[in-house]
Amino acid sequence: MGLSLTEQTVGTDLEGVLIINKPGGWTSHDVVAKVRKMLGVRKVGHTGTLDPSATGVLVLCLGKATRIAEYLVLADKAYRAMLRLGVATDTQDADGAVIMRHQGSFPEEQTIRSVMQACVGINHQVPPMYSAVKVKGVPLYKAARAGLTVPRASRECLIHDLKIVSIQRSPTVDVVFDVVCSKGTYVRTLCADIGETLGVGGHLVCLERRRVGRFTLEQALTLADLTDAVTRGDVQGCLHSLPDALAELPAFRLDPVSSAAACHGTGFSPARILDTQGSWTSGTPVRLHGPDGRLLAIGKAPWASKDPAWQASADIVKIEKVLV
Repeated sequence: MGLSLTEQTVGTDLEGVLIINKPGGWTSHDVVAKVRKMLGVRKVGHTGTLDPSATGVLVLCLGKATRIAEYLVLADKAYRAMLRLGVATDTQDADGAVIMRHQGSFPEEQTIRSVMQACVGINHQVPPMYSAVKVKGVPLYKAARAGLTVPRASRECLIHDLKIVSIQRSPTVDVVFDVVCSKGTYVRTLCADIGETLGVGGHLVCLERRRVGRFTLEQALTLADLTDAVTRGDVQGCLHSLPDALAELPAFRLDPVSSAAACHGTGFSPARILDTQGSWTSGTPVRLHGPDGRLLAIGKAPWASKDPAWQASADIVKIEKVLV
């Protein structure tokens, strides 16, 4: 869905969400810098880092769309990964130094499948040292490069689904699998943990992110595709609008009075809501639209949609982000 703008040119108030197929060997920051220079847009940010060796969906926010990045970051992600059993590295991926090689026999296929299937559900991961997670304001990777190991607490993540695509033996065991997981999941840590559970060690060989929320790899543009769009003068056709990017959030359509209030960051009572879309729980971010359907802001509902008395509640909807 293209962003609806008129007489739009590259570098002139471009705003929207751009889906890039990140190439291997590029950092996420490299891609942001390239797109910023290519499009002449000052405000460009991504919604979830991919390691340099990883490829696939990188969601970029341009212009005003940077205001919604925090909501896109929350989206579930889908990956295809290859786990190599029998070799552990200090970075938990193929870029690191080998710290262990298994010399004995490997588990049977059914054991591998059982251990990996048991990962579905809530997991607790210790962030890898080679990561951007900050401890006392310092990214872990900086400490790791200095040869330090920093104590760090485990973090909860959720594996929604995990399916094994193939298992090949020669001479190590390589497992290709698809995984759908929550924000904050480290697939390389998942691989290392599986290897440790199996008693043979393991690391991530390669990783492709295939989906972020509603955005898929099929929608992603290569940097060459984007270059062609710039040449054709059709960058706006590559962008997704803010309403499109936020379509998975529930929505309220407001009357003129509450619409004006929302545009100024002022909350409103539920009596001002004309109609709703989707369901929500208390504290859920919701899209706020004017009577004509125009997206105005992001709010937070203090009551749940299943509460039969919410329309008569005295609690107001608070404004989190004004988007106009």
